Amino acid sequence: MPDGEAAAVIETAALSKVYPGDITALDGLTVSFAPGVTGLIGANGAGKSTLIKVLLGLLDPTQGMAKVLGLDCVKDGMRIRQLVGYMPEHDCLPPDVSATEFVTHMGRMSGLPATSARERAAEALRHVGLYEERYRQIGGYSTGMKQRVKLAQALVGDPRLVLLDEPTNGLDPAGRNAMLELIATIGEEFGISIVVASHLLGEIERICDHLVAIEAGRLLRADTIDTFTKASQTLVVEVEEGLARLERELTRRGLRPRAYQRSLLVPIGGDDTYDAVRDSVADLGLPLSRLERRRHQVEELFRDDTADMTPLEAADAG
Repeated sequence: MPDGEAAAVIETAALSKVYPGDITALDGLTVSFAPGVTGLIGANGAGKSTLIKVLLGLLDPTQGMAKVLGLDCVKDGMRIRQLVGYMPEHDCLPPDVSATEFVTHMGRMSGLPATSARERAAEALRHVGLYEERYRQIGGYSTGMKQRVKLAQALVGDPRLVLLDEPTNGLDPAGRNAMLELIATIGEEFGISIVVASHLLGEIERICDHLVAIEAGRLLRADTIDTFTKASQTLVVEVEEGLARLERELTRRGLRPRAYQRSLLVPIGGDDTYDAVRDSVADLGLPLSRLERRRHQVEELFRDDTADMTPLEAADAG
């Protein structure tokens, strides 16, 4: 490892998991997760939840190796679960206890003494915005409040790493934004490394430093968000009206515009590309609303040019 480079918080090598019936969830996955906030993205069924359960020592891999914080996931599962907070995807909260009782219990389960567990529970519930509601029974909470309880219990044991499985599942747009802000705050202020498993690609771009994309249990790409979304050699051109006319004019000038949503994508062949686009817009008298170099989007990892929409885009749109 180069000097100054932080140790990976998660490492896998040739990791495979095959369920009964010859169902392959992970297929030779080799990847490392750097400290910070990492997005684990993939469509439903890509293997995200299986990977998390293997990392927590809850599932044994069929083949290969996985380590969390330098600990072997098969041999050291108990120790890993003491050091790692986990927010599961599905609703798994007991309805007939209060949030403070439940989070305190989870603190005790992580090894905290009773007094420390109560103090940490109050602190965790304050961080997620439930301090005033902490004595209410969980069964009376909204979906957003239940998600916050799950996040609080993942934090109560003062973990070095937190694994969040679809943390915005079931939330409306306002609830999603609030949850994302909480996750970003935890990563920035507490210095805890976080892995966010999600199929909602726009969320990943907003809050994550790194990206691990998997498909059918295989690694598609691992990179920093900045590296992937860096500016491309393509111009984005938007006009308030006359898009088809502009496309024809740019084609006549020898450019290769391509319609994308409500804009045109124009490959940059040199500085004269900007001039040609500007002159075309001016000559046609069109109201220009946007002209800039395009940034790659995370969703392009999964784009299939033969289809109008990928499964991930369809899931994100839904």
